[in-house]
Amino acid sequence: MKKRVLGDQGFETSAIGYGAMGISLAYGPGDEQEGIATIQKAHDLGVTFFDTAELYGWGENEQILGRAVKGFRDDIQIATKFGFTHDYGQDSRPDHIREVLDNSLRYLGTDHVDVLYQHRVDPNVPIEDVAGTVKELIDAGKVKYFGLSEAGPETIRRAHAVQPVSMLQTEYSLFEREVETIFPTLTELGIGFVPYSPLGRGFLTGTAKPAGDYDETDMRRTDPRWQPGNYEKNLDATRQLASLAESKGGTVAQLALAWLLAQGEHIVPIPGTRSVARIEENVGATGFTLDQADLERIAEILPTGGFGARYAAENLPAWH
Repeated sequence: MKKRVLGDQGFETSAIGYGAMGISLAYGPGDEQEGIATIQKAHDLGVTFFDTAELYGWGENEQILGRAVKGFRDDIQIATKFGFTHDYGQDSRPDHIREVLDNSLRYLGTDHVDVLYQHRVDPNVPIEDVAGTVKELIDAGKVKYFGLSEAGPETIRRAHAVQPVSMLQTEYSLFEREVETIFPTLTELGIGFVPYSPLGRGFLTGTAKPAGDYDETDMRRTDPRWQPGNYEKNLDATRQLASLAESKGGTVAQLALAWLLAQGEHIVPIPGTRSVARIEENVGATGFTLDQADLERIAEILPTGGFGARYAAENLPAWH
């Protein structure tokens, strides 16, 4: 597995990470043993960056990840997040950050996390207070690196002035491009970037089906990209991308991940899956090379992203 460095603080990890959220949240019923097997297969294939959060089952996801990596904890990096209350309100007060981290360490079965993210910016708590608290936790050895999620340039700058931000995590894929406007700030400050939902919430795997065919607990039932009109356009674009990928001996998922990797050396996507076979496919993206002609063809197919809003009011996740 190729390595990449996120941020000027020296966080080195695998070029492809693993997002554990889907084991516990948003994509229909999960299976713990299947999730553990998938995480362990990811490690076998060279993945060293594993992402979870308190929010993903209020400790359930962290416990599953902790059990899965127990035998190789010292060989990997774990990222988790704070910032929510159980009624999906926001709380990034210093005491709450400390409480959440202590819970996370217990759930994960570890004495430190490698990355601690603020899950969403809390408008009621100055970001300087948040960064200062994480700095204290870093100094105490409980955390190694500080990250932000879904933060804008001003917030990033203010946080970075107190405690260097090593990475920003935000949704980014061939379907979702809005965050590109923040890239100059990240480059200027030496901050890495971690795209979540890098496969368009599964659409860019070639397995998308009509919204009504998903489980009642699956967010894709109401996702704008899956609604009539948008769905057909996104399906056609994905088929065109799949044709390009097949001409190069790969899959559309590998092409989508390779496209992200080609956007800069400071990028490490974290696709999530509950399938051992999908892990093998995702990791294979690191060997999938896109030349300039390929990038131009991709730009013709999806010049500005997918069809349909990122979220609509009726399907906006409570944690957003």
